[in-house]
Amino acid sequence: MKTTWKDIPPVPTHQEFIDIVLSRTQRRLPTQIRAGFKINRIRAFYTRKVKFTQETFSEKLGAILESFPRLEDIHPFHKDLMNTLYDADHFKIALGQLSTAKHQIEAISRDYVRLLKYGQSLFQCKNLKKAALGRMATITKRLKDPLLYLDQVRQHLGRLPSIDPNTRTLLICGYPNVGKSSFLKSVTRADVDVQPYAFTTKSLFVGHFDYRYLRFQAIDTPGILDHPLEEMNTIEMQSITAIAHLRSAILYFMDLSEQCGYSVQAQIKLFQEIKPLFSNKLVFLVINKIDVTRPEDLDPETQAQVQTLLQSDGVEMLQLSCTTQEGVQEVKNAACDRLMSERVNQKLKSGTTSGNAVGGRLEGIMRRIHVAMPIDGKVLVPHIPESVKNMKKFEKDDPNRPKNAREIEEENGGAGVYNIDIRKDYILKNPDWKYDKMVEIFDGKNVADYLDPDIAAKMDALEEEELRLEAEGFYNSEDDEDIDSEEEADILAKAEIIKEKHAIIRAEARSRKSLKNRAIIPRKFQKKPVSKLENALDEMGVDTESLALRGRSAVRDARGRSVTRSRLGTEDAGDTMDVDQTPLERLRSKSRARSQPMTNRLVDGVRNTELRDKAERHAKVMQRKMNRMARQGEADRHTSSALPKHLFSGKRGMGKTQRR
Repeated sequence: MKTTWKDIPPVPTHQEFIDIVLSRTQRRLPTQIRAGFKINRIRAFYTRKVKFTQETFSEKLGAILESFPRLEDIHPFHKDLMNTLYDADHFKIALGQLSTAKHQIEAISRDYVRLLKYGQSLFQCKNLKKAALGRMATITKRLKDPLLYLDQVRQHLGRLPSIDPNTRTLLICGYPNVGKSSFLKSVTRADVDVQPYAFTTKSLFVGHFDYRYLRFQAIDTPGILDHPLEEMNTIEMQSITAIAHLRSAILYFMDLSEQCGYSVQAQIKLFQEIKPLFSNKLVFLVINKIDVTRPEDLDPETQAQVQTLLQSDGVEMLQLSCTTQEGVQEVKNAACDRLMSERVNQKLKSGTTSGNAVGGRLEGIMRRIHVAMPIDGKVLVPHIPESVKNMKKFEKDDPNRPKNAREIEEENGGAGVYNIDIRKDYILKNPDWKYDKMVEIFDGKNVADYLDPDIAAKMDALEEEELRLEAEGFYNSEDDEDIDSEEEADILAKAEIIKEKHAIIRAEARSRKSLKNRAIIPRKFQKKPVSKLENALDEMGVDTESLALRGRSAVRDARGRSVTRSRLGTEDAGDTMDVDQTPLERLRSKSRARSQPMTNRLVDGVRNTELRDKAERHAKVMQRKMNRMARQGEADRHTSSALPKHLFSGKRGMGKTQRR
């Protein structure tokens, strides 16, 4: 939730508002218009002026309305605090006036756009534009007081402290000049003004501190006097608002020495007056200035009156002195501990009950926790090894202390000369296995110690036996002699073919992978001569005589004349064109002629004139909306800001504002 409004933008005055909007309209829109233009262009020019001005007014007013907080959407504490400081009704009226002005400007724009649609001349359209902008400026001038009021509210909102209504909070309250600000300055780093007179604090002050790695906020409230709620001023109502709405621990400060200027009975009466606001909150009665007067120094009657305050539920008395700092930290720690435990209990009890099953977070957590206990009821005591019990404490100055690895390394030459012995900590069945040359530890045993010591001799004997068997012919090393049958030879031949096929497939896959981002066939190999095609077809047994006749550039007819295939699709194009021109000249003259459309676009796809008229009427109907809203059509080539006149026409003279 937003707890500070320091980023609200400034609210301009009514005159600044008008200057901003009209200057933006002048910069963003074209400024050149003449009486010789078509009336549609003149209407569109001034319609854009009116609509753009209205959109700018609406945008600025909407930004102001969105930047200020909505009283219905913020925390009740902030809502009542704003009501106390600024009067919520006045605040709503000011925002309502801005919203009403926004709607009025939009209505004016719609009306004058409708009138500009029927403008008959440049003079008439210009006067309508002036009237529209003038009415908008008049409405803005009426917002003089609301804009000034909202800017003052913005400045005051930016100076308010950032208070989080839901975090861990210590709220300090009481009569004026009882030491509230001194306590806040002692436990936090807040820059609070501390003076020896009443009502030094006129608004809420917030300080933050850490306790047990958690962030707490302490709020110093202005002093409260003992009189009815209706008679309290704005300063006192800030304290009442904070006490009523914030979930916090209340620290009610009392001055028993009466140096604050108010009697003990008045302070007790004030506690009883505001006691209904303490419901469902932790309350601490903090006795300040114990270096001057302690509760034991009071007369019995006054002591009894103070003790009656402690009979309320959960009220605890704490004592401190901000002058000597006696008990300041103890009061802070006690209040923080109680507040944390209370917040934890509220969270654990925040579940709901449904039927016989108890909800809540505590019950849900306990259901997921299982505590295992011994079945036979034995009590398992912790076991500490004797070596740990008898271990001598390491002391650096003891000459008989056990040396660590770093000291041993320094004694033997240091790093790079001596390597730390890591084998000495091996836990093996036999300690003599730690330094074996071949170390292989498995299940706490050295595998090298379980090897057969005669393994080398046995391996030599096995090799000799293999050589003897091979010499006697038990093994035959030549593969050709092993193949006796034709069936086995055929199988081997097929296996070789399969190997070759596999090699070809792998090579093709490898080539496809390498040519993934390149042309599969180089360009110089893409074109093949006709002769290779004829040879390939001859090998396949296809007759290529007709192909050879078609491939020739010219053939002779029976009368000996040359017959060529023209680009027009006929075999003899000379009969249809001028005989005095060569074929190349005829093609060039044809290419220089202007291309003619194949069909007429106006009548293409239309069966009769009735459908043509219907299509034209439909096109005009679709264009009406564009004309009514002064929007650009698909054939409008106007560029709105390509020629900004104010950038090229020089500095304006005094009072020349017609272009607005």
